[in-house]
Amino acid sequence: MIAIIDYGVGNLFSVQSSFAAIGAEAVVTSDPAVIRAADRILLPGVGAYRDAAQKLRETGMGDLVREQAASGKPVMGICLGMQLLFEKSYEFGEYEGLGLLKGAVRPIRDVAPADYKVPHIGWNALHLQKSHPLLKYVLEGDCVYFVHSFYAADCPDAVIATTDYGAPITAAVAQGNVCGCQFHPEKSGTVGLSILKAFCEL
Repeated sequence: MIAIIDYGVGNLFSVQSSFAAIGAEAVVTSDPAVIRAADRILLPGVGAYRDAAQKLRETGMGDLVREQAASGKPVMGICLGMQLLFEKSYEFGEYEGLGLLKGAVRPIRDVAPADYKVPHIGWNALHLQKSHPLLKYVLEGDCVYFVHSFYAADCPDAVIATTDYGAPITAAVAQGNVCGCQFHPEKSGTVGLSILKAFCEL
């Protein structure tokens, strides 16, 4: 069973529906007992980093995710949920993340050419950087759907896929039992479903 963490931020039910589409049991929950009993944890997230990080602290979900990651349980973040896995973010200030992955979240505007629109919205190709079970069903150049203005930086050891937005942008990360996608697998058709399937097999 996959526990989709409900901490007041995230595209929860579309993610749950995507797991249902591949025959995987997933529950949206904020119950620590259910989360501890789950085989895997998914951390969703949309919106502002500061607000999401604050809600993780206030609900106690941040400490619980750290605890479960430390136990060796597979943990996956999606979009803002992936960004929260890192040490900090520079999204309109400086804010502390979960620290499960080394690196920081920085503005795309700092690296994208001036004529590229931010936020980065739309379908972009994945460029595979390292072999990893999360991407075992993904082919070089497969397209997925992005919506974001910030990206994970300073994390070379964790990057398993990038996309090109006038500069290489981190698309997927993994280290140990912790992984994440900057894009939305639940909005990325069969490619996205194949990534969720691979997560269920970690």
